[in-house]
Amino acid sequence: YNEEQIVRILREADRDTVVDVAKRHGGSEASIYAWRKRFGKLEAADVKRLRQLEHENLKLKKLVAERDLEIGAMREVAAKKW
Repeated sequence: YNEEQIVRILREADRDTVVDVAKRHGGSEASIYAWRKRFGKLEAADVKRLRQLEHENLKLKKLVAERDLEIGAMREVAAKKW
C-alpha cells in the first residue's frame, strides 16, 4: 500500500471497526494497528512529507559519512608528509 491508501484505510478504521476495514481491504488487523502506531493521526500530505524528509535525511547521512572518510584520508596523507 502507498501512503495515501494507508491514510485512507486508517480514516476508515476510525469510523468503522478495524476487523471490518481489514476484511474490506484484504489486509490484516495487525497491519492496521501497526500503521496506526506509525502514522497516528497524520493526513496523506503529512505522510508524504514525512517520507520525503526521511529520504532527504538518508541522503544527508550518506554525505556526512563520505565527508568523514575524505577527512580521515586527508589526515593520513598529511600525517605521512610531515
